[in-house]
Amino acid sequence: MPRLLREINDRSALDLLLASGPLTRGQIGEMTGLSKVTASQTLARLEERGLVEVVGEQGGGRGPNAALYAIVSSSAYVAGLDVGPELVTTAIADINGEVVAELTVSPGNHEDPVAVVHSAVVKACRSAKVALSRLRGVVIGTPGVVDPRSGDVRFSFDLPGWHEGIHEALARDLRREVRIENDVNLAAVAERAAGVAQDADDFVLVWVGRGLGLAVMLGGRLHRGRSGSAGEIGYLPVPGVPLAEDIRSLPGRLPSLAGGLQSLVSVEAVTELAETYGFTGSSKAECVAAAVDAGPEGEPLLDEVAARLALGVASVCVVLDPGLVVLGGEVSRAGGSALATRVEEAVARICPIRPQVVTSAVEGNPVLRGAVLAALNHAREEVFAS
Repeated sequence: MPRLLREINDRSALDLLLASGPLTRGQIGEMTGLSKVTASQTLARLEERGLVEVVGEQGGGRGPNAALYAIVSSSAYVAGLDVGPELVTTAIADINGEVVAELTVSPGNHEDPVAVVHSAVVKACRSAKVALSRLRGVVIGTPGVVDPRSGDVRFSFDLPGWHEGIHEALARDLRREVRIENDVNLAAVAERAAGVAQDADDFVLVWVGRGLGLAVMLGGRLHRGRSGSAGEIGYLPVPGVPLAEDIRSLPGRLPSLAGGLQSLVSVEAVTELAETYGFTGSSKAECVAAAVDAGPEGEPLLDEVAARLALGVASVCVVLDPGLVVLGGEVSRAGGSALATRVEEAVARICPIRPQVVTSAVEGNPVLRGAVLAALNHAREEVFAS
């Protein structure tokens, strides 16, 4: 029992310092409910373990200045990766969550995922001046379906080289545990930690970018489904739209058309729709941004894009009733509140539920941010418990 209490006290102090540090011994005791003696003993143990250190002093009292304690930032590092077909972005962060290096590289002609990831991580570590051996967590975000049991990518149109066995091969190559996660799921992790969903235990994130994806957060936890396919909303059957099997059978079909809802909001579908309203762009995001900038003249295009997205959002809402729907991805960012408001109104017209629909508020790369947060969660559990 004494050992268990010590472990509980140590973890309470560490969690407090992560959330609110630097703090004095007295502040730690007051905020955790520990006595001065117990707080002192706790800090002494953590100092001995190399997890906390004195970083300054706090004056203001009649007696001597009080020492300020903080987590030793270099006690562990993690790597988060956002892997796409054209670019791989890696961030190295210390145990406090501060990103010390971020690097984007092109896979080039490398088709081997292990070689691509190894090179990206090594280059990022070199940039951060952190030895690869000091990484205590590596989380990789990829498009596609990730099997929650094996940890492998079961299917990814954009990354055909990511197949069964890659998860184990990466762990063996980097000599540490590696976790692969769906990129939209990681964006949802970032949204709950640092975006508009911080106070929401239940919400969904609809990712509208080159493709269409969905992440489901229920009770504060990601819902991946039995096979990891929860959120593959692009395949949602829509009346009047060909199914995936029908699309695959078409001669000369466009590879990005997956059938179902994806067919309505694909790059080709949106750019073609935009042209009918007098807008052009090399991507969906450019077309939507042009419509927003055009003011009243762009409203018909925004209305149509929102109506198409609402078919998927409404289907999710009548099943899950999440209350909050977050729109993420470059198209959602380009549409901003103008698109989000229209989606909310369109959903309310076609189903009995009116969720709050808002645009993502995560700064920078949400997938990368989520990967770093997931890696930190693993690393802290391992380092603080050891």
